[in-house]
Amino acid sequence: MRVLDSFPHPAPPAPRGRILPLFLPFAGCPQRCIFCDQQAQTGQPPEPPEAALDRLAALLAAPGPPAELAFYGGTFTSLPGRLAERLLDAAAPHKACGRLTAIRCSTRPDALEPGRLADLKRRGLDTVELGVQSFADAALAASRRGYAGAVAEAACALVRAAGLGLGVQLLPGLPGHTPADFRRDIARACALAPNFVRLYPCLVLDGTPLAALWRAGRYAPWSLPDAVEALAQALLTLWDARVPAARIGLAEQDGLPVLAGPRHPALGQMARARALFLRVRQRVARLSERAERPDTLLCPRRWQGEILGQGNALAADYAALGVAVAFADVAAFTLGIGGGDG
Repeated sequence: MRVLDSFPHPAPPAPRGRILPLFLPFAGCPQRCIFCDQQAQTGQPPEPPEAALDRLAALLAAPGPPAELAFYGGTFTSLPGRLAERLLDAAAPHKACGRLTAIRCSTRPDALEPGRLADLKRRGLDTVELGVQSFADAALAASRRGYAGAVAEAACALVRAAGLGLGVQLLPGLPGHTPADFRRDIARACALAPNFVRLYPCLVLDGTPLAALWRAGRYAPWSLPDAVEALAQALLTLWDARVPAARIGLAEQDGLPVLAGPRHPALGQMARARALFLRVRQRVARLSERAERPDTLLCPRRWQGEILGQGNALAADYAALGVAVAFADVAAFTLGIGGGDG
């Protein structure tokens, strides 16, 4: 094969390592957002503060390799009393001896204060994941988030100024949220240089206020194809900015009461495969402008399960592009003329 172009997988390395999750559903939350049911998502009901300390002690006592402790759910920086400080202080000896590699928490953009962040950092906190959901004011208002996009941007800056790692959680498809809003959200997130983002397309969960809107015909979630396309376009922007997507879509679990929305167990794979196709199509177009149109894409074998998409759904797209896909034990993707070794 005559090589015309060669490139690595465009995705930046995603954060890796073992996670010890401690879920704090609804703890510290000032109100319930219309899309949210943390009890259903975690399988854990709300609990008194002391129970969280007991669960943390049991979690840290269990044997296992070093891991990052993650406080998920709720609003960590608004936990009642000094629960956040007590949780971090309980974890501190395990971090000092290397049992814990790092500690992260999730919180709201409107629940931050510089002095508090500095104190939590001194107690061992390393990363703050902000449930931004969107920077679009209309979508935030329709979802009853209680803050504007400018507040979310300022919160990201506060986390950075405190010397903490920054994660940004976005929830495309909220009421009043359009694909164009999502594109702007991704661009604004990239400009803030987070360490990673999480992308959770909005689902309608039974028992939430959003479910009532959906049943009344006042909310229509994104379709699965529309969500995959929007996520793929978002990944292209994130890849170019070298911002990892740590997760796409809610984790599948038994009993999650999803009534509607773009739910699929392979949503992340579908979005990544579509994004790869779009990136290949861009490179083919650039080569074609030089009157050298490739007819073969030689792919690293390790990506064989992703390049053609779920159930080879993208095979027809590559065929329409005039590119035959082959696989080999190579390190990079290669576009060329004349076939390849499969």
